[in-house]
Amino acid sequence: MKLDLFDFHLPEELIAQVPLENREASRLMVLDKETGDIQHDVFKHITEYLQPGDCLVLNDTKVLPARLHGSKEDTGANIEVLLLKQQQDDEWETLVKPAKRIKEGSTIVFGDGKLKAVCTGVLEHGGRMLRFQYDGIFYEVLEELGEMPLPPYIKEQLDDQDRYQTVYARERGSAAAPTAGLHFTKELLAKVKEMGVHIAFITLHVGLGTFRPVNVEDIDDHDMHSEFYQMTADTAHLLNEVKANGGRIITVGTTSTRTLETIASRHNGVFKEESGWTSIFIYPGYEFKGIDAMITNFHLPKSTLIMLISALAGRENVLHAYNIAVEEKYRFFSFGDAMFIK
Repeated sequence: MKLDLFDFHLPEELIAQVPLENREASRLMVLDKETGDIQHDVFKHITEYLQPGDCLVLNDTKVLPARLHGSKEDTGANIEVLLLKQQQDDEWETLVKPAKRIKEGSTIVFGDGKLKAVCTGVLEHGGRMLRFQYDGIFYEVLEELGEMPLPPYIKEQLDDQDRYQTVYARERGSAAAPTAGLHFTKELLAKVKEMGVHIAFITLHVGLGTFRPVNVEDIDDHDMHSEFYQMTADTAHLLNEVKANGGRIITVGTTSTRTLETIASRHNGVFKEESGWTSIFIYPGYEFKGIDAMITNFHLPKSTLIMLISALAGRENVLHAYNIAVEEKYRFFSFGDAMFIK
């Protein structure tokens, strides 16, 4: 299947640079995956499209303030570090800019010495292994010194770093937010529960690979990035019960979708307690085994994310909806508006 089949014209000004003041005030496009019919609404009315017995599945990962600004200890040269993946204890796989300045044995100092990092290895893709040294608790030091690693297409600085976290974020480990969940407030989630809709949590730590462009003409040749996921026994039991009772499994975001489809694919449509790494790549032709509907944001052209929703709702339905979204000036991507595929 050719990459160009997932292209559409997206004016740059429609890529939202800052979040709305009120999370619930985002616009909501409702797309019927069977008919292609479209409705326009506001996200705070999402309850009107849910039914008692349904289950919303939320990704409770928490974004690390993973971008650090420091200096090389011996020369004072400015160095930027982006944490990618914790390997063991205080050793992390990172991206460093400018990488050429940091060789094995180099030391980087952050926050007047509150945090130091020694390079313990140079990786094939240009990354660096760094071992951190600090007093106290690493994540508390990181909260003080780090910045949110906003996506590369967002040029504005974020005044309130919590706006790049969901209100239910609790499991530290992501390099990016599961942005479909940014539209929910605690009050809106309480309304959802009050109407008899179940809420379940999974964890998938979003990697920077989610922003990596697809650089092959035939998407079958794309090498999908790998991310860590986890489902508890309680969540698995709830999801199986909802399915058995005829309720809909509604994922919030592509990350929740990838997690559920990974597990359901392994167990013939049944959910089980499980953790591991997934590199599942969902695109048209894929048969869904775990989910029925989905809340998501508007994605970039030629991305694996638009391929995933095209698998759920049909490529022609999705591209038609996206063209209307452009005409109606919906806001796209991380801080943008929402779509409910029912």
